[in-house]
Order: sequence, then C-alpha cells, then structure tokens
Amino acid sequence: MPAGLSEGRPAAADRATWQNPRIFTTLLLVFLAGGATGAVSMKFGLHQFLHKSSAPTSKEGVLQKFRTDLDLTPAQTEKISLILDDYRHYYQSVQDQEDDIRATGKMRILQELNPAQRDKFQKLMGEIPPQLAPKP
Repeated sequence: MPAGLSEGRPAAADRATWQNPRIFTTLLLVFLAGGATGAVSMKFGLHQFLHKSSAPTSKEGVLQKFRTDLDLTPAQTEKISLILDDYRHYYQSVQDQEDDIRATGKMRILQELNPAQRDKFQKLMGEIPPQLAPKP
C-alpha cells in the first residue's frame, strides 16, 4: 500500500488545507469575530462618523458655502440671504399647515369613536411612524 493512504483515503496531511478542521474552525471564528466587531462599532457611533454629511445645516453655513463656492458679490450675498429667509418662513408655514391637517384628521376620527375605542386609538397613534401620525 502506498505511504499516506489507508483504505483509499488520503492521510490528514494530504488533505486540502481548508478541509483541516482546525484551520476551518480558526477561519470561521476570525470571520465571526470580525463581523461582531463591525456590527458593534456601527451600532455605537461609527456609522454616524463614517456617513456624516458635509452639507451645511444653518443659514449662515449655507450662505458661506454659496459665497465661497459661487464667488458671490456682497449684493448677491444679501439678496440670497433674503431668499433663504423667505424660504425658511415658507417652509415653516407649510409644516404648520401639515400639523393642522393632522390634528384636524385626528379630531375627526376621535369624534367617531366611543371612549374605549379612543383609548385604543391613542395607543395605536404611539405605534405609527412619526411622519404619519397626527400631531396633537
């Protein structure tokens, strides 16, 4: 019988490296540990750090970015500042109207319900995503 063969099977040393149980187990544990480390780090803030927006969030930030990137003149900067103010007021007005519409819808629904149903309705409103739920 040739060396290293026993009943038609190769000896452990002749098997492919990835088929060795110790190597396979080690690779599996390394893979699982890496996945767990990545999941934990993303859960505790790395996601926000990696995907933070570089866009300015304030009117002054937007105006400064426009001023430098577009090389605005002082007159243009002043006019754009007024436009941004108008837009902010318009946007706030639209949000206020949405809030009123939601509140009106909620009140109309509540008028149709009996007291037990109203309690259940209030609980259901807590389960609905905030963008869909009527605001008080």
